Amino acid sequence: MTANARQGAHDHGESLYGEAPGNGAGASYSGEALWERERELRLVDEAIERLCEDREGGGSLLVFSGVAGIGKTRLLQEVRRRATARAAVWSARGGQTVSSVPFNLVRQLLQHSLLAMTPEEARAYLGERHDVVGPALGIADPGGRTADPRGVIDSLVSVVTRLVQADWPVVILVDDVHWADPETLDWLAAFAKTLDSTKVLLVVALREDGATGRTAQYLKSLVDQARPAGNRLQPLGPVAAAELTRATFGSLAEDGFCREVWAVTGGNPYDTVELLSKARENGVRAVESEAGQLRGLNAASRGTGLVERIEALGAGALNLARSAAVLGTDITLPLAARLSDMPLDEAATHLARLRAARVLTGSDDDLQFVHPLIATAVHESMRPFHRTALHGRAADLVMESGRGPAAASRHLLQLVPDDDPHVVAQLRAAAREHLAVGAPEAARLCLERALLEPPAPGVHAQVSYELGCATLLTDLSSTVRHLRAALELPDGLRGKDRIDAVCRLSQALVHLDRLREAVDAVDREAALLDEGPDRMRLQGVHFMWEGIFARENDAEGRSARLAALADPLTGRDTSERALLILRAFDVMARGENAEQAVELCDRALVNGQLPPGLGWTDTEWSFELLVMLGGAYIFSDRLDRASSLFTEALDVYRRQGWSGNHLGVAQAFVGYVKRRRGQLRDARGLLKEALRLADRVGSRMPLHWDIVCMLADTLLAQGEVREAEELMERYAFRPPYPDVIVLPDAAAVRGRLLLALGRRKEAIDELEAGLVSLTARGWHNTVLAPVHGELALAVAPEDPGRAAELVATARRAAERFGTDTAIGESLRQAAAVSEGQYAASLLARAVTYLEHSPCSYEHARARVEYGLVTRSRKELDRGLTLARSCGATGLARLAATTLEEGRGLY
Repeated sequence: MTANARQGAHDHGESLYGEAPGNGAGASYSGEALWERERELRLVDEAIERLCEDREGGGSLLVFSGVAGIGKTRLLQEVRRRATARAAVWSARGGQTVSSVPFNLVRQLLQHSLLAMTPEEARAYLGERHDVVGPALGIADPGGRTADPRGVIDSLVSVVTRLVQADWPVVILVDDVHWADPETLDWLAAFAKTLDSTKVLLVVALREDGATGRTAQYLKSLVDQARPAGNRLQPLGPVAAAELTRATFGSLAEDGFCREVWAVTGGNPYDTVELLSKARENGVRAVESEAGQLRGLNAASRGTGLVERIEALGAGALNLARSAAVLGTDITLPLAARLSDMPLDEAATHLARLRAARVLTGSDDDLQFVHPLIATAVHESMRPFHRTALHGRAADLVMESGRGPAAASRHLLQLVPDDDPHVVAQLRAAAREHLAVGAPEAARLCLERALLEPPAPGVHAQVSYELGCATLLTDLSSTVRHLRAALELPDGLRGKDRIDAVCRLSQALVHLDRLREAVDAVDREAALLDEGPDRMRLQGVHFMWEGIFARENDAEGRSARLAALADPLTGRDTSERALLILRAFDVMARGENAEQAVELCDRALVNGQLPPGLGWTDTEWSFELLVMLGGAYIFSDRLDRASSLFTEALDVYRRQGWSGNHLGVAQAFVGYVKRRRGQLRDARGLLKEALRLADRVGSRMPLHWDIVCMLADTLLAQGEVREAEELMERYAFRPPYPDVIVLPDAAAVRGRLLLALGRRKEAIDELEAGLVSLTARGWHNTVLAPVHGELALAVAPEDPGRAAELVATARRAAERFGTDTAIGESLRQAAAVSEGQYAASLLARAVTYLEHSPCSYEHARARVEYGLVTRSRKELDRGLTLARSCGATGLARLAATTLEEGRGLY
């Protein structure tokens, strides 16, 4: 961070906290001393010392919690004072009336500094993440895109991490986190998890009581991560209350009066300060005989009593305070005056009264309430129609300033529903802006509020559709509910939006593992349409979902219908190209002919590239279609094209800041292509990272099954059997499997693991069930699902005849499919259940095929097994070299040990 940026962060943070109460008891409490906070300040001093003494190592998190008025903000002010001389201090504060403003606290931390820069400086400051985080921070136009919310959060974490490392040492103060917007809470939770490696001191203040839902979960997570935990601020004791009383009234304040101050306030610092100040203002003497007046004065410190005290300042002062409460943040005297509909000089007079009464503080261009309790009381004291009118006027002022619907939306959300189409239109526009910056939760609030207005009959379905789309990346159950409502309304969706809604509904159902419902939804809509592009698109979606349905009832019939529809197509539009991809995947999975599968894939592309409308971030077709395209290439031995396709996906998603489910899919398949190529070390790392991404999206999602299966397959290839077992146990990878297919085949991988563990009976049961399922599905690709070979190995000791039949079936299927990998692997598997010279001849042929295959691990395995059967030192040496280059440590160990022993080798 530049020197100017650092100073900007300091200045901005200071203004956020404002002054402490400026006279009377407030002055006493706001001085250098803090009453009964020695333990907390010791923790602060130790944390600042650890931060500044060495920039290596990790950071730390301190969380201070407690009820309203307990002194959290004052404590953070003291943290700021102690840290400022040694570190840069960034700060932000939540607010009750701005909790719907996305990224509000993150913007407070960074925006002031970034806005002081030129656009070029800001772009350099944010680096490659500028286009992703710039819109979220309000310093760049998002354009018309919809941002991936997970990607925006991850990019913000990355940016802040880089900035604090460059500006070390940095202390980040975040006050009133219980009022943080959901997007900031997402960021804060993610950033806190990086503190083991990010050298920064993060200090958070919050109220635990009253939080619900996701906010309560986030707050609990922060409290649990803090070290030490349990920093809940306690009320002042009688001694501290007495000292504070005597600091206000003098050393002669009587003990009885001091005890009553403590008893009335319960030791709450805010209440104590306010009570003592009012007692002085009202001429109360600090003697026990006048202590009875304290309870009445204390009632004026909160709620209606506080509002009555402001009312006593006059109608003008009350109106100005109400306007400030509605504005919430970014309160300036000119803006509050306009909202109150009063001249600026008159507003200045009322502001002076509010300052003197310790209601508002700060400069005319940066006003705050002295305490959030005051803002809450003033805002909630207004009658609904008055509050609505002020929020409506505030929304107009925001729009007039050119800041747009998203900035105005927090005021629009406060309006009482009134059947106003203009409000509906503004809320829809605000939702689009929120989605463009990666804030689907804010978009959801706007669209749900728009439904309450309610929209006109012709618009209602459109709003429900937009709400369903807004929740697609974050809440699939809500997506299903809203899209079904949009489709079922009498004045429902028409044209392209309706087709899109059906496709998105089916996609959400698939991701919820409700695949049969997804297919039924598409079929019902397709039956209502005449021949044409829309019907063909739905037919394509139908075949796509049925193609990944693991429990088909009519696989042969489905395949025949798909072939009849797709084979004549030339690929003139996206629907035709989609059908060609689906046909290619079907040909591959059924093991019909690899060259035909590849030719169909190539016909779906334009000069070897994805055509417009079928890109990784295009929305007309879900990414599952492109996964099927890549899968057809992978299992047809065209790993070069699969690698290019999935690497492009990874680059596109990273460049555009996507880091949720989509990035996990791309990462997984890039890793699995490396597994097929025999680059096992790289594959393992990529698949573990993909699994980490999947874990953040949810548990036991279809994506999990694929990644766990791919990673287990990779670990088994490396010889890491126990690690593969632990992985599958951790993710409960066992039957019943999901309704969607798993790539590679789940039963084949788990059966192989069980066999490696010596659990032969369980392996046979698993593989027999897998064989039944594959036969029903019509899948005969022996590379995608090598069940026959694994089952043959399992049954060979007790039933060699059955084993011979199984490997013969696998050989016929492999020869029909025709790839070097399929044929070579089928020969190797046949050799594994054969003996003597016949086994050696099978392995010799297997090696010949596999050395022309792109799958180096399979080649290495065949070489080693050939060397073992023939006792050939030369073949074992070649196999050992290949196994080591692949990272197949178990296979390499076997070859090396045999070579070292040397018995019978020639």
